[in-house]
Amino acid sequence: MLRYTLMRLGIFVGCLVVVWGLVHAGVAPRGLGDSNGMWIVMLALVISAPISFVVLRKERDRASVQIVQRVDRVKSNLEANRSQEDDAADEVPQAQAQAQGHAS
Repeated sequence: MLRYTLMRLGIFVGCLVVVWGLVHAGVAPRGLGDSNGMWIVMLALVISAPISFVVLRKERDRASVQIVQRVDRVKSNLEANRSQEDDAADEVPQAQAQAQGHAS
């Protein structure tokens, strides 16, 4: 998952540098007034999103499999804990009944 995030960040930074260069060279339009920095960031985001979607498809699928495995593992651990609690809760009344039977 960290690898995917770093790759996505790298694509964004690369797009940011390219857009910055194009804006300062006059090829791409500048933002209005003082919004030039925000314009460059937004344009880089818009360009990097579809590039990341296509280029990082395999890495995204790999990260998705890891997430599904973690979720399944957590679910099985929760179910195991729940069944242990149920077993423990069932044993308490039996122990109390036995204790009352011996007390009589």
